[in-house]
Amino acid sequence: MLLGLLSIWAVVFYYAMFNEIYDSIDDGLEHRKMVLIARANEDLSLLDKPQYDEYLFTIKQVDHNDYRGFKDTYKDSVMYMVNEKDHEPVRLLESVFKKNDDYYKISIVTSMVEEDDQIHNLLKYTLILYAALVLSILLLNNLFLRKVWQPFYRILDQLKGYQLEKNEPIHYKATNIEEFSLLNKSIEKLLNRTQQSYSNQKQFIENASHELQTPLAIAINKLELLFEDETLTEAQAEQLQQTLENLERLTRLNRSLLLISKIENDQFQMREEVHLQVVIEKNISDFSEMLHHKNQKINFDAEHRTVKNANPDLIYILFSNLIKNSIAHGQSGSEISMKLSDKDFVISNYSQSDSLQNEDIFERFQKIGNNPNSTGLGLSIAKSIAEKFGFTLEYHFQNGQHYFTVEFN
Repeated sequence: MLLGLLSIWAVVFYYAMFNEIYDSIDDGLEHRKMVLIARANEDLSLLDKPQYDEYLFTIKQVDHNDYRGFKDTYKDSVMYMVNEKDHEPVRLLESVFKKNDDYYKISIVTSMVEEDDQIHNLLKYTLILYAALVLSILLLNNLFLRKVWQPFYRILDQLKGYQLEKNEPIHYKATNIEEFSLLNKSIEKLLNRTQQSYSNQKQFIENASHELQTPLAIAINKLELLFEDETLTEAQAEQLQQTLENLERLTRLNRSLLLISKIENDQFQMREEVHLQVVIEKNISDFSEMLHHKNQKINFDAEHRTVKNANPDLIYILFSNLIKNSIAHGQSGSEISMKLSDKDFVISNYSQSDSLQNEDIFERFQKIGNNPNSTGLGLSIAKSIAEKFGFTLEYHFQNGQHYFTVEFN
C-alpha cells in the first residue's frame, strides 16, 4: 500500500512540476506579447510582419468578424531552428489586439529546447527520487523495523508451539515499546486464565470418571441381585432388564465421552513404537466370538510390519472401533477385508444399507442402523484418535461395500 501511495505521489509531483514549467513559459509569452503590442503602437512598421524572423513573432491585419470573441491560445508546435538545423519543439501564443479601428493577430513563439531538456531531467530525477525512497523504506523495514518488531515475533514463535498440557512458561523479551509491553501482559493474563480453565476441566473429567462410574456400578449390581428374587413376576423382571440395559448403556456412554475429552485434552502423553499388525491381530482375536456369532470371516492382508510412534492404548481403540463397526453393521455370513501398508489401513464390509452421509458419519451421536446398544460415538472416537496422531480417517462407498481408510500422513 505504501509503495502504491509513493507511486501516486511521484506521478502527481511530476505533473505538478510539468505544469509549473509550462506556466512559466506561458507567462514569458504573455509578457512578450504586451511588450510587442506597446512597440507596435509606436512603430507602425511592426503591424505588417507576416513572416517569422530571428525575433520569432508575426503580426498581420485580420477581419474582425473572423476573430470576434477570440481568446489568447497557447499550444505546442514545431519550428525549424537555424542554429539547431532541425525542427525543434516550440510554445506558441496567438492573440488579437485592436489598433485604431483595425484588428491585428499576433503570434509569438519561444523555443522549448531547454525546457524540454528540463522536463526530461525532471522525469529522470523524479524516478531517481522514487527509487531512493522505495529503497530507503525497504532498508528501514528490514533493519530498523525488524529490530523493533523482534519482541513480537519472538512471542509469536513461542505461541505457535505452545501446549497447555505441558504448562511451559512463555519467555517475554523486555521492551520499551508500550504497545508490545501491553501485549505481553495481556498474553500472560490470557494464558494464566486458560491454563487455570484447562486444569479445572481436566480435574472435572477425572472426578466425573470416578463419581459417575461408582454409583452406576452399584445400581447395576443391585439390579442384578434383584433378578435372584424368586418372587419377581415376569413383567417386573422385564422392567428390571430394560432398566439394567439403560444403565449399562449409560455406563458405556459415560466411558466414551470421558475418553473423547481425554483425547481432546491430550491426556495420553505416553508414546512408543507400536507394531500395527500386532495390534490388529489382537483385535481380531478379541472379536472372534462376535465374528462367530454373525458367521463372518476376516481376511487380513499385511504387506509390511508397519510401525508408528503413538500411544498403544489409543491405537488399539482406533482399530477396535473400526473393526467392531464393520462387524456390527456387516451382513451375516459375509467377509470383512482389511489391508495394512506403510501408507494406510483399509477395512471394508458388505452391508444392506446404501452409502452413508459422509459429512455426518464421524459426528458424535450419529448412529448407523437401529442398534439400541450403540452410543453413536465409536467413529467419532476413531476420528479424534486419528487426528491426534496426524492420520486421516475417510469413508467411501463403492460396489456395495463400505470402506474406511486410515492414511498415515
